[in-house]
Amino acid sequence: MKTRSGKKRQAILDAAYGLFSEKGFERTSVSEICARAGGSKATIYSYFASKEELFVECMFSLAENYLEGTLCQLQSPADNLLSVLQDFGESFLRLACSPEMISARRLMIAEADRAGVGKLLYMKLLCIRQQVTTFLSMIMAEGKLRGGDADLAAGQLRALLETELFEPLLLCAVSSHPDDHAIAKAAERAVGTFLNAYAREVR
Repeated sequence: MKTRSGKKRQAILDAAYGLFSEKGFERTSVSEICARAGGSKATIYSYFASKEELFVECMFSLAENYLEGTLCQLQSPADNLLSVLQDFGESFLRLACSPEMISARRLMIAEADRAGVGKLLYMKLLCIRQQVTTFLSMIMAEGKLRGGDADLAAGQLRALLETELFEPLLLCAVSSHPDDHAIAKAAERAVGTFLNAYAREVR
């Protein structure tokens, strides 16, 4: 159950996300966010150090609960590595290809050149990727994957997962969002390519 403080933080995030989506970063003022969320500028700055930080947290707040479940899949025993990566890939793609996250990613890209915003976004992405890196590092140490740069491998896995379905949606090359079957097949192909690169050779 959310505390009063947690509810207030979420109310600020919801108000800010709505305004950023409608007007963009530059034309949204902290005063407008206050008016929509209730409270004062001091209240907002007690939760977020800057408007830039608030923007970044808005972009990721949509996915926080879902990401928690997705990343938890990488904490389970990897007796069947293919199955674990497949489940992770499908869960990741369901989130990445959702209309809400496509809209958020477009907004992130549009505002990345604002002072400090791009760097904050990148650091947030790295924090999320670190959990995938930790999992792959553990699997490499157990000899289930070839040794290598686990962080690079995590980035390559994400790129493989995104390239088939996500990029066309992001760039408006397609209009319909994929169903579960399409997501499962895209994840299967991405994970298969990843394992072709990193699976240990059977001797």
